[in-house]
Amino acid sequence: MPDRDVPLGLEEIRLYDTRTRSVRPLEPLEPGKVGIYTCGPTVYAPQTLGNMRSQLVPDLLRRVLIAAGYDVTFVTNITDVGHLVDDSDDGDDKMEKAAAATGESAADIAARYTEQWADDRRRLGCLEPDIRPKAADHIAEQIAMVETLEAKGHTYVIDDGVYFDTASFPAYADFAGLRLDDLEATGRVDSIEAKRHPADFALWKLTPPGVKRQQEWDSPWGRGFPGWHIECSAMATKYLGERFDIHTGGIDHVRVHHTNEVAQSECALDVHPWVGHWVHTEFLDLGGEKISKSKGHVLTVDTLVDEGIDPLAFRYFSLQGHYRQNQAFSIDAVRAAGTALRRLRLIAHQARAAGGAADPDRWEGARRAFWSALADDLNAPAAVAALWEATRDPDLTPADLWALLEEADTVLAVDLGAAPDADQTGSDARIDALVAERAAARAAKDFATSDRIRDELAAEGIEVVDTPTGATWRRR
Repeated sequence: MPDRDVPLGLEEIRLYDTRTRSVRPLEPLEPGKVGIYTCGPTVYAPQTLGNMRSQLVPDLLRRVLIAAGYDVTFVTNITDVGHLVDDSDDGDDKMEKAAAATGESAADIAARYTEQWADDRRRLGCLEPDIRPKAADHIAEQIAMVETLEAKGHTYVIDDGVYFDTASFPAYADFAGLRLDDLEATGRVDSIEAKRHPADFALWKLTPPGVKRQQEWDSPWGRGFPGWHIECSAMATKYLGERFDIHTGGIDHVRVHHTNEVAQSECALDVHPWVGHWVHTEFLDLGGEKISKSKGHVLTVDTLVDEGIDPLAFRYFSLQGHYRQNQAFSIDAVRAAGTALRRLRLIAHQARAAGGAADPDRWEGARRAFWSALADDLNAPAAVAALWEATRDPDLTPADLWALLEEADTVLAVDLGAAPDADQTGSDARIDALVAERAAARAAKDFATSDRIRDELAAEGIEVVDTPTGATWRRR
């Protein structure tokens, strides 16, 4: 653990690890420091809300680790070359295909959608990455790793390119629990007949004779471009070292992309395990089907904005489901989450406006419940439930509640300090102040002042409504 005080309940962080299929304590390679690599977007199109959920989970994890006192280095990549439309190493590169369809350059497409993705992350409350490397800027590192694999006997060359020989890595199937004899189950049936095994994957693809690509580079094997998987191994190693603590991504990456990352990295670097914890996010579910661009689902952050929904309502919606469970998605569900978020912001606003001094002894129990839930494999639904339970605790003063909510928002990042909507409290700062003054008088048992303020407001046509979570007001 880091050498400083951390919130009670956050002394030990436990995470599910895909590789070992177990929830284990986080044990960083270097005490007090954590390196995280997150698979970022392939920037040929806008990112769906499903893609963005796999950004929200590592952002929550990063914030929890910071709260626990760790020095976190967070790396997320940009795939702007090498990602084919088929995981079996067949078909067109997604960037080249988008360029051909639009008449734009692949570089312009990548720049536009990279910025849109970055803006979507900001709108969803994500911290900026410490490092955001692009695959096209790290061709030399990728070629060097392929050369290392070749020198160690893990590759072979066919007309199509350089391939990793999975037979040279006996543990290949272990990471995802694959049965390589059941090819359909692994999604590896393909049409590249010269491959020695369907699971073998491309490290470097050669440009076919007579074809001119927008994105291609010279290499020891000929002009071409890197395979999708090698970029993450090369960039993660460059920025986090030959071994690092946490690798995150969507659950759909386990069988192919991350299995291949493990194989090529452990063989090139002679390490095991390459990564301490693998954290994978489950799908958003549309009636039994994941949200996916390939399925024609183009629900994006802009979709929410067009529907009049605060993007942070989607972040709050995501917190209502555990990251290792599919989460049923609908616009109505996100809208309902937005309503709950506005209510929580109103409670926070009223608690802060009431003033006073918080007593750590009074709110320590609620604080422990909140942080303990997050320390237990990022159980965000339980953490949010702990906050709502605290809002109903009669032993907490408004100042205690605001102290709790303000601290909780450092990791939830749903802007609990925002001013409430006008339709909840009106938009009159003077009335807000009087209601807050009345709340403070009631807390001090100064009922004469409390009644006087209520009567003054009533004379103006303002009705004060006392609730278990505080007072609100409305015009008659």
